[in-house]
Amino acid sequence: MSVVDVSNVSADFFIFAVVFILLVFGLLSFGILKMFQQRYRAGWMSFGGAVASSILFVIMLNIWYI
Repeated sequence: MSVVDVSNVSADFFIFAVVFILLVFGLLSFGILKMFQQRYRAGWMSFGGAVASSILFVIMLNIWYI
């Protein structure tokens, strides 16, 4: 295992990725919480939001950074 050099990662890309990671996993955990509370509609809406956010992340990543 070696040290990874992250000096080539720009600050705007890092912030972009962190915001979307927090959004997607936040929505997933909120959906799981709502499922345990037996509020299935709100849970499925959160899962749908996580999927939509993931798709939007990939589209924006392809447009801006690739």
